[in-house]
Amino acid sequence: MRATFSVAIVDDHALVGLAIGPLIESSRDLVFLGTVPSVAALRQADLHPDLVVLDLMLRDGTTPAENVQWLQERGSQVLVLTSGEDRFLVRAALRTAALGVVRKSAPPAAILSAIERAARGELLVDAEWAVTVDADPELESAPLTDRERDVLALYASGIGAKQVAAQLGISENTVNDHLKRIKVVYQRLGRAAPTKVELYRRGVEDGYLPMPGRP
Repeated sequence: MRATFSVAIVDDHALVGLAIGPLIESSRDLVFLGTVPSVAALRQADLHPDLVVLDLMLRDGTTPAENVQWLQERGSQVLVLTSGEDRFLVRAALRTAALGVVRKSAPPAAILSAIERAARGELLVDAEWAVTVDADPELESAPLTDRERDVLALYASGIGAKQVAAQLGISENTVNDHLKRIKVVYQRLGRAAPTKVELYRRGVEDGYLPMPGRP
């Protein structure tokens, strides 16, 4: 049997739901739960989607960071939807735990593909993200030791702590100690990375893993 994932849209422009809702409904892997104008409305409707397609610029005064955090605490992954005109907000979204950012102007097939991938829990890293990271002057790199960089690069690339330990010739406990220290460092920089997905993102941002599309 094919896995199915539930998806809701949070956007205060009704036309977005009218345009993207049918795309979601066309996928055999997705179940569309509907469109609401805010994260608060999602809570009031008692919806618990696997994925929320979240508009970057809601007009209720909320920020991308607080919306993404609240949705993740409720068990939903997040894909941010944007028209892309506010680079500051795009950078803010990319520094949250959202799985990625997709432009409203993207072709329908690309939007649907991004939604399907995010629903499966895949991190969406693309040229848009790479350009935004490169252009961010406020992105302070983590002061990691050479060994910590090695651990981060291996662990964030997808293998487990045991496999990292075997490749580096150290104990699994030592790997876990390094990972704890790395997470503390990023937390202190205001770039929290509690999950492997977020560690991968931080590794790319700081040059410990290659940018998408680069060797």
